Amino acid sequence: MPDEHDTQNTQQPPEQQQEAVEPDPLEALGAQLEEARQTAESYKDQLLRKAAEFENYRRRTESDIANIIRNANEGLILSLLPVLDDFERSLKHQDDAAQDDAITRGIQLIYSKLQRILEGHGLVPFDSVGRPFDVEYHDALLQMPSAEHPPQTVLEEIERGYKLNDKVIRHAKVIVSSPPRSESPAPGEATAGEHHD
Repeated sequence: MPDEHDTQNTQQPPEQQQEAVEPDPLEALGAQLEEARQTAESYKDQLLRKAAEFENYRRRTESDIANIIRNANEGLILSLLPVLDDFERSLKHQDDAAQDDAITRGIQLIYSKLQRILEGHGLVPFDSVGRPFDVEYHDALLQMPSAEHPPQTVLEEIERGYKLNDKVIRHAKVIVSSPPRSESPAPGEATAGEHHD
Protein backbone atom coordinates (compact mmCIF):
# COMPACT_ATOMS: atom_id res chain seq x y z
CA MET A 1 0.00 0.00 0.00
CA PRO A 2 1.51 3.32 -0.98
CA ASP A 3 2.14 5.69 1.81
CA GLU A 4 0.65 9.13 1.97
CA HIS A 5 3.94 10.86 1.50
CA ASP A 6 4.43 9.29 -1.95
CA THR A 7 0.91 10.20 -3.02
CA GLN A 8 1.40 13.82 -2.07
CA ASN A 9 4.63 14.10 -4.08
CA THR A 10 3.18 12.63 -7.26
CA GLN A 11 0.00 14.63 -7.19
CA GLN A 12 0.22 18.38 -7.57
CA PRO A 13 -2.53 20.87 -7.04
CA PRO A 14 -4.55 21.65 -10.25
CA GLU A 15 -3.29 25.29 -10.38
CA GLN A 16 0.34 24.14 -10.64
CA GLN A 17 -0.51 21.63 -13.40
CA GLN A 18 -2.24 24.36 -15.46
CA GLU A 19 0.73 26.72 -15.15
CA ALA A 20 3.12 24.11 -16.49
CA VAL A 21 0.92 23.32 -19.57
CA GLU A 22 -0.27 26.86 -20.40
CA PRO A 23 2.07 28.67 -22.92
CA ASP A 24 3.51 32.05 -22.21
CA PRO A 25 1.14 34.76 -23.65
CA LEU A 26 4.10 36.92 -24.74
CA GLU A 27 5.57 34.08 -26.80
CA ALA A 28 2.20 33.49 -28.47
CA LEU A 29 1.90 37.21 -29.31
CA GLY A 30 5.47 37.23 -30.64
CA ALA A 31 4.73 34.26 -32.89
CA GLN A 32 1.56 35.93 -34.17
CA LEU A 33 3.50 39.15 -34.82
CA GLU A 34 6.18 37.28 -36.77
CA GLU A 35 3.52 35.49 -38.82
CA ALA A 36 1.82 38.83 -39.55
CA ARG A 37 5.18 40.33 -40.62
CA GLN A 38 5.81 37.45 -43.03
CA THR A 39 2.31 37.78 -44.47
CA ALA A 40 2.78 41.54 -44.90
CA GLU A 41 6.15 40.97 -46.66
CA SER A 42 4.53 38.43 -48.96
CA TYR A 43 1.72 40.86 -49.84
CA LYS A 44 4.22 43.68 -50.37
CA ASP A 45 6.30 41.48 -52.70
CA GLN A 46 3.18 40.48 -54.67
CA LEU A 47 2.07 44.11 -54.90
CA LEU A 48 5.48 45.25 -56.21
CA ARG A 49 5.48 42.47 -58.84
CA LYS A 50 1.96 43.34 -59.96
CA ALA A 51 2.86 47.03 -60.14
CA ALA A 52 5.92 46.22 -62.31
CA GLU A 53 3.85 43.92 -64.56
CA PHE A 54 1.19 46.60 -64.93
CA GLU A 55 3.82 49.24 -65.82
CA ASN A 56 5.28 46.94 -68.49
CA TYR A 57 1.79 46.23 -69.83
CA ARG A 58 0.99 49.97 -69.92
CA ARG A 59 4.19 50.78 -71.83
CA ARG A 60 3.63 47.94 -74.28
CA THR A 61 0.02 49.01 -74.86
CA GLU A 62 1.03 52.65 -75.42
CA SER A 63 3.68 51.53 -77.90
CA ASP A 64 1.19 49.30 -79.75
CA ILE A 65 -1.38 52.10 -79.94
CA ALA A 66 1.26 54.56 -81.21
CA ASN A 67 2.26 52.06 -83.94
CA ILE A 68 -1.37 51.50 -84.93
CA ILE A 69 -1.91 55.24 -85.23
CA ARG A 70 1.32 55.72 -87.21
CA ASN A 71 0.41 52.96 -89.64
CA ALA A 72 -3.35 53.47 -89.75
CA ASN A 73 -3.21 54.63 -93.38
CA GLU A 74 -1.14 51.67 -94.59
CA GLY A 75 -4.01 50.09 -96.56
CA LEU A 76 -4.91 53.35 -98.27
CA ILE A 77 -1.28 54.15 -99.10
CA LEU A 78 -0.72 50.63 -100.48
CA SER A 79 -3.71 51.08 -102.79
CA LEU A 80 -2.26 54.41 -104.04
CA LEU A 81 1.18 52.98 -104.88
CA PRO A 82 0.12 51.66 -108.32
CA VAL A 83 -1.06 55.19 -109.19
CA LEU A 84 2.36 56.50 -108.16
CA ASP A 85 3.97 53.80 -110.34
CA ASP A 86 1.83 54.84 -113.31
CA PHE A 87 2.90 58.47 -112.92
CA GLU A 88 6.57 57.42 -112.80
CA ARG A 89 6.23 55.21 -115.88
CA SER A 90 4.44 57.89 -117.90
CA LEU A 91 7.05 60.51 -116.98
CA LYS A 92 9.92 58.12 -117.72
CA HIS A 93 8.62 57.44 -121.24
CA GLN A 94 8.13 61.08 -122.20
CA ASP A 95 10.69 62.11 -124.77
CA ASP A 96 12.80 65.23 -124.27
CA ALA A 97 10.67 67.27 -126.69
CA ALA A 98 7.58 66.57 -124.61
CA GLN A 99 9.24 67.75 -121.37
CA ASP A 100 8.25 71.33 -122.14
CA ASP A 101 4.71 70.32 -123.07
CA ALA A 102 2.04 71.80 -120.77
CA ILE A 103 0.39 68.40 -120.24
CA THR A 104 3.70 66.83 -119.21
CA ARG A 105 4.39 69.69 -116.79
CA GLY A 106 0.90 69.24 -115.36
CA ILE A 107 1.52 65.51 -114.85
CA GLN A 108 4.83 66.30 -113.14
CA LEU A 109 3.10 68.77 -110.80
CA ILE A 110 0.37 66.28 -109.88
CA TYR A 111 2.98 63.54 -109.35
CA SER A 112 5.09 65.82 -107.13
CA LYS A 113 2.06 66.83 -105.10
CA LEU A 114 0.99 63.21 -104.58
CA GLN A 115 4.55 62.32 -103.56
CA ARG A 116 4.68 65.15 -100.98
CA ILE A 117 1.31 64.15 -99.49
CA LEU A 118 2.39 60.52 -99.13
CA GLU A 119 5.79 61.51 -97.71
CA GLY A 120 3.95 63.66 -95.17
CA HIS A 121 2.26 60.47 -93.99
CA GLY A 122 5.59 58.63 -93.62
CA LEU A 123 5.97 56.97 -97.03
CA VAL A 124 9.52 56.88 -98.39
CA PRO A 125 10.94 55.03 -101.38
CA PHE A 126 14.23 53.21 -100.90
CA ASP A 127 17.06 52.82 -103.41
CA SER A 128 17.96 49.34 -104.58
CA VAL A 129 20.15 49.55 -107.70
CA GLY A 130 23.81 48.82 -106.97
CA ARG A 131 23.08 47.52 -103.48
CA PRO A 132 23.40 43.92 -102.26
CA PHE A 133 20.24 41.86 -102.57
CA ASP A 134 18.38 41.76 -99.23
CA VAL A 135 15.24 39.66 -98.70
CA GLU A 136 13.98 42.25 -96.20
CA TYR A 137 13.75 44.82 -99.03
CA HIS A 138 13.79 43.00 -102.37
CA ASP A 139 11.92 40.39 -104.38
CA ALA A 140 14.18 38.95 -107.08
CA LEU A 141 12.36 38.44 -110.37
CA LEU A 142 15.37 37.38 -112.41
CA GLN A 143 19.11 36.71 -112.19
CA MET A 144 21.44 37.93 -114.91
CA PRO A 145 25.11 36.98 -115.30
CA SER A 146 27.36 40.01 -114.80
CA ALA A 147 31.12 40.37 -114.91
CA GLU A 148 31.00 44.02 -113.74
CA HIS A 149 29.07 43.42 -110.50
CA PRO A 150 29.58 41.03 -107.61
CA PRO A 151 27.00 38.23 -107.40
CA GLN A 152 23.74 39.08 -105.61
CA THR A 153 23.89 42.80 -106.50
CA VAL A 154 20.72 44.55 -107.63
CA LEU A 155 21.20 45.45 -111.31
CA GLU A 156 17.80 46.89 -112.14
CA GLU A 157 14.64 47.90 -110.33
CA ILE A 158 11.43 46.81 -112.05
CA GLU A 159 9.12 48.14 -109.34
CA ARG A 160 10.14 50.54 -106.61
CA GLY A 161 10.07 49.52 -102.95
CA TYR A 162 8.58 51.68 -100.18
CA LYS A 163 8.78 52.02 -96.42
CA LEU A 164 6.06 53.49 -94.22
CA ASN A 165 7.54 54.86 -90.98
CA ASP A 166 10.57 52.51 -91.21
CA LYS A 167 8.39 49.46 -91.99
CA VAL A 168 8.75 47.94 -95.46
CA ILE A 169 5.24 47.91 -96.95
CA ARG A 170 6.26 46.94 -100.47
CA HIS A 171 9.39 45.08 -101.50
CA ALA A 172 11.24 46.32 -104.56
CA LYS A 173 10.97 43.95 -107.51
CA VAL A 174 14.50 43.63 -108.88
CA ILE A 175 16.89 41.89 -111.25
CA VAL A 176 19.94 40.51 -109.44
CA SER A 177 23.42 39.71 -110.72
CA SER A 178 24.80 36.20 -110.82
CA PRO A 179 28.35 35.03 -111.57
CA PRO A 180 29.26 35.26 -115.27
CA ARG A 181 28.95 32.07 -117.29
CA SER A 182 32.23 30.54 -118.36
CA GLU A 183 33.15 30.80 -122.04
CA SER A 184 33.83 27.11 -122.50
CA PRO A 185 31.65 24.48 -120.90
CA ALA A 186 33.14 22.31 -118.20
CA PRO A 187 33.92 18.71 -119.20
CA GLY A 188 30.72 16.70 -119.44
CA GLU A 189 28.52 19.84 -119.75
CA ALA A 190 26.50 20.36 -122.88
CA THR A 191 26.06 23.84 -124.35
CA ALA A 192 22.69 24.99 -125.57
CA GLY A 193 21.65 23.08 -128.70
CA GLU A 194 24.08 20.18 -128.16
CA HIS A 195 22.72 16.64 -127.83
CA HIS A 196 24.38 13.63 -126.37
CA ASP A 197 23.28 10.19 -127.53
